Amino acid sequence: MRLKTKYFGEIDCPESDMLRFPDGLFGFEEEKEFFLLPFEGGEGSLLCFQSAATPGLAFVAMNPFSLKPDYAPVLSGRELEALEVERSEDLCFYTLCVVRSPVSDSTVNLRCPVAVNDQTRRAMQVILEGGGYQMHHPLSGFRRTEEGAPC
Repeated sequence: MRLKTKYFGEIDCPESDMLRFPDGLFGFEEEKEFFLLPFEGGEGSLLCFQSAATPGLAFVAMNPFSLKPDYAPVLSGRELEALEVERSEDLCFYTLCVVRSPVSDSTVNLRCPVAVNDQTRRAMQVILEGGGYQMHHPLSGFRRTEEGAPC
């Protein structure tokens, strides 16, 4: 399908790549379908959740494991059931970013990641109860690593 995007212009995206969010994202509950698009030069760690319906709506996201290799989100039984998996480890996770200038002032939301079942393409944003993760973790607080748990 032809997709108008906020950051990439007009591009072709296979409909099979579409992620479906039954509950939308926090604050954007009416937006149910997104594409996860990589930024050039981001080496798979810097991505964008682009709305399929609203060209100007896109969220910058990161692979949290590239920032914090010991990141260990644990979902509730209800969340696992909604995503059709048995364990949190069976999911891909992405953290939403607030990009600021300078970039070192940017933050990532480790407490409310987006969880994706890569097999079914179902996704949801969750609130982690444990782990002590912050909603506004400064990007400058991480040491850059090349390792991670890519999905």
